Amino acid sequence: MLRDCLCPCFGSQSSGDTRPDLDPVLLVSGIGGSILHSKKKLFGIEFETRVWVRILFSDMEFKKKLWSLYNPKTGYTESLDEDVEILVPDDDYGLYAIDILDPSLVIKLLHFSEVYHFHDMIDMLVGCGYKKGTSLFGYGYDFRQSNRIDKLVDGLKVKLETAYKASGGRKVTIISHSMGGLLVMCFMSLHNEVFSKYVNKWITIACPFQGAPGCINDALLTGLQFIEGFEAYFFVSRWTMHQLLVECPSVYEMLPNPYCSWKMQPQINVWRGHTEDGETSVKLESYSPIESISLFKEALRHNELDYGGNTIALPFNFSILNWAAGTRKLINNAKLPIMVQKRHQLQTCQKYVIQCLNILMWTEMELFLQNPQWQIDLKQLRE
Repeated sequence: MLRDCLCPCFGSQSSGDTRPDLDPVLLVSGIGGSILHSKKKLFGIEFETRVWVRILFSDMEFKKKLWSLYNPKTGYTESLDEDVEILVPDDDYGLYAIDILDPSLVIKLLHFSEVYHFHDMIDMLVGCGYKKGTSLFGYGYDFRQSNRIDKLVDGLKVKLETAYKASGGRKVTIISHSMGGLLVMCFMSLHNEVFSKYVNKWITIACPFQGAPGCINDALLTGLQFIEGFEAYFFVSRWTMHQLLVECPSVYEMLPNPYCSWKMQPQINVWRGHTEDGETSVKLESYSPIESISLFKEALRHNELDYGGNTIALPFNFSILNWAAGTRKLINNAKLPIMVQKRHQLQTCQKYVIQCLNILMWTEMELFLQNPQWQIDLKQLRE
């Protein structure tokens, strides 16, 4: 009933019906929004296990296989265990990796909604007549890495080509969530002609075009907790996650853009103790995006972890910061195709992008997919 009210396509389509006239849709996840597997060879046999997301033994497996160090020579973040390779499963046309992030039977039986990522949107689109492998695809990726690194950008290119060909040459509608929008921006900047060839519309959900100050500042200082409440005791701890994030280019690439014309500039406010003439007082200190770098440096100067009996220093990484500055430049220079040919009419870039600030937008997806009047100019996203 609720779906019938919110999405006009429901009620007229059954879950078994498909529509050949639909443009293909590619769903692109954000940070933490893809299943990650670790592959390791033992005694000549390759073992592949899910390391993100998992509820049982999550913290232990995360530390063993996902804790990483940034390699400034390659630009990649690499697992501390040199024998481990991190993979993103491509089952179900890429949808498996972004659907239910812990697809174990227990989680499904309990309907643990915290790990149901694109699940409801996928169900809705299938109900609207989209067919997996023909008009519906997913793209999950190793979200530790930079949004402009070759492996991620090339993977998106292959997925767009696959969707385009599988649908009989119909252009693709990209629906990206959060950091996935930055990946699309980098792709558009690096491969503008390819983007123009394969993409019809791009729908962004809660994309941090100018950074995600609150979330990322907190992530670098204290970590991230993806699940709250009692269930958090069975999940990756905030500290364990923190020790990974300080070595992830993707995180640094979401630091607030200091050159953006913010209506209210993001700041970090810290209460700090001061001693003068034997008396101690507490003062509130504020740090702008540029000044925050000195705060991160000070806060992480003694940060370290123990791995395999070795102590590894994890200070604020200025090599990653420099790399992220290059990514920000790439994003700032991204341009939509000047003109798009559709139904024998030329459309300018003002009719190319749809932006939505809330992931609940999926309830109105059919309206967005069919109403070009709700599209906006990319320039507005930067202001």
